[in-house]
Amino acid sequence: MKIYLLVASLLFHCITTASAQVAVQADILYTMTGDLKPLRHGVVLCSKDGKIERVGLLGEVDIPEGYRLLKAAVATPGFIDAHTTVGLSGILNLDRHDQEQLETSAPIQPELRAVDAYNGRDPLVQWIQELGITTIHTGHAPGALVAGQTMILKTNVPAITDPEKNTLRPFAMVASTLGSGGFGRGGKSPGTRAKSLAMLREHLLKAQRHLKKRTEAKEDEKPDPNLRLDAMAAVLEGSVPLLVTARRHQDIAAALRLQREFNFPLILDGASEAYLLLEEIKKAKVPIIIHPTMARPYGENENITFTLAAKLHAAGIPFAFQSGYEAYVPKTRVVHFEAALSVAYGLPHEVALAGCTSAAAKILGVEDRIGSLKPGLEADLALFDGDPLETVTHCTGVIIGGRIVSERIK
Repeated sequence: MKIYLLVASLLFHCITTASAQVAVQADILYTMTGDLKPLRHGVVLCSKDGKIERVGLLGEVDIPEGYRLLKAAVATPGFIDAHTTVGLSGILNLDRHDQEQLETSAPIQPELRAVDAYNGRDPLVQWIQELGITTIHTGHAPGALVAGQTMILKTNVPAITDPEKNTLRPFAMVASTLGSGGFGRGGKSPGTRAKSLAMLREHLLKAQRHLKKRTEAKEDEKPDPNLRLDAMAAVLEGSVPLLVTARRHQDIAAALRLQREFNFPLILDGASEAYLLLEEIKKAKVPIIIHPTMARPYGENENITFTLAAKLHAAGIPFAFQSGYEAYVPKTRVVHFEAALSVAYGLPHEVALAGCTSAAAKILGVEDRIGSLKPGLEADLALFDGDPLETVTHCTGVIIGGRIVSERIK
């Protein structure tokens, strides 16, 4: 009987702990609001509905009885990987098994949806989550003139059954690649920069005509749905940006020309040689998801620099960090390690953290939900035993939507 009572007591304790509201107490708490300076001895209370209830200094914010308290040396908003292919590209690197990030049968395929290819149970998703990454902007990879769509979601989503409920944005952007990275394979078109731009411009013109018919025609005369043209029409009407991977300066300039011609929202990706066009990029008000800082300097990336983030910051150009797409195992980098190297080359520490939290959320258009720690936003936090931008630091806990998803030391 005593054994039964003990087991029942332990089960009750486990259930109560698992369902309890969470409080975080950190020696250094980065809220990523205002001037980005951290709170010393800060507290975050998570509400029952998964939002942030209160944020403040220990002593000013009381931790109510019954809350599950997690303590850490440092706490930040959950990290955001501003561009990756995780969930489409998997840890095993096996064709026809976990390599869904790039379809090469045609050069322009904006109708390909990221939600239809995502595998939230791939070990790579859990791996990055345990490092403190709570949100990813993932989807079709660079490597085609128009590769497909991207989406934004949390790393605790095992399967997408309802895209609107399971993601922050099921259709976030259309991914395009300019330069040799977007050329056709096996002699297929496009094979030059001029051909790439001509094909892309022609498709945008078709989408423009399709959009005009769709908006101006009478109800019984509207054109039939066209997955390809409808996807690009979403770009032209401004509901989603065109994410253009462009590394060489001439490809960055081409993207800016297209934006000026068709007046669509543009986000530059990679942008290895952006330092050659700082004035033009700033004038166009185009943000950049910069290349992984530790990317290998070869091919179109041969002129990458460790100082790009610092130069963009000095020029007043918004930017965020990404893990990017790697064509070899393990298919991803760690986004805050990429940010860390930029600090060694002139970027202020808090600005680097913003590049994978608040600034990333703003560029992705989800700053009203995630990216900083303030009441009303979703309670996503990462806990560390030291500076998150030091590679010797461990992630000690991860919270998504006010629920503890990991307490592994990683």
